[in-house]
Amino acid sequence: MLRDLLRLFPQPVQSFIESLRTAELEELEEIRLRVGQPVECLFASRSVYSTNPLYRFSVADASYVLNQLSQYSLYAFEEELQKGYITVAGGHRVGLAGKTVLENGAVQTIRPVSSFNVRIARQKIGAAEKVIDKLYDRQTRSWQNALLIGPPQTGKTTVLRDVARIVSTGSKKNHIPSCKVGIVDERSEIAGCVAGVPQHELGVRVDVLDGCPKAEGMMMLIRSMSPDVLIVDEIGREEDVKAILEARHAGVSLIATAHGHTLEDVAKRPVFKGLFEQEAFTCVIELGKSPHPGSIKRVRRPQQTRIMR
Repeated sequence: MLRDLLRLFPQPVQSFIESLRTAELEELEEIRLRVGQPVECLFASRSVYSTNPLYRFSVADASYVLNQLSQYSLYAFEEELQKGYITVAGGHRVGLAGKTVLENGAVQTIRPVSSFNVRIARQKIGAAEKVIDKLYDRQTRSWQNALLIGPPQTGKTTVLRDVARIVSTGSKKNHIPSCKVGIVDERSEIAGCVAGVPQHELGVRVDVLDGCPKAEGMMMLIRSMSPDVLIVDEIGREEDVKAILEARHAGVSLIATAHGHTLEDVAKRPVFKGLFEQEAFTCVIELGKSPHPGSIKRVRRPQQTRIMR
């Protein structure tokens, strides 16, 4: 899992990561690299720093990592620098920070890059088992239009990925038939595609649009791949809202994620107002980190709360 990532790092960083115990590597969530600072590895409830007093991540190290990420083609890397992150093989996401270059008030690039946040993508088969009963309507034998809510590092994408796998393969244990699944993977985090081919286990009935904007991708999949269920991560733009409403009118179920702590928290954002007013979601699941990422805090029915009034 980490083999593809290790090549991105200079030797001192590789050595530190390889020195971690196997149990620690299995729980590793983030690798933080900051110029002038020790390497930081984050786990669910603690951080570990490199202990070599003679080593600090340097400007030369940052240049090395950037060249590895861009494959020595920074010109082709400009779009990623503008967005502030890049997704690498395996679905791992590398966040970038440093000096921003503005044009007409908008960020055009980050140069130089002085901080990297490598977020580890890890498939957890069974991560969605506890939410499936909330998402599948046994009376109508269909998947609900659902929104998974949680702040960063609460396992939203991990759960969503496993939802896609279960929808695609079905579940004999839960008497759920398999369905056609369309995934719009704008940040390449759900399927972890390499050359368009998913690297995670998602079942045989999944079609992925990798690196495609969510709004455009949802419409493309509906027109071309006739999915029963659409899966998208981190909705939050006006164009996403329009596409979601179109998908609902097309009779396609949609399961998505959004940043937030509670249903009320998300509903306060203007972009979500139309979705809740038109009852786009029949089920909202609030996720948390305790006792582990992906834990269900509450299951909400927007139609039964004041949020709809």
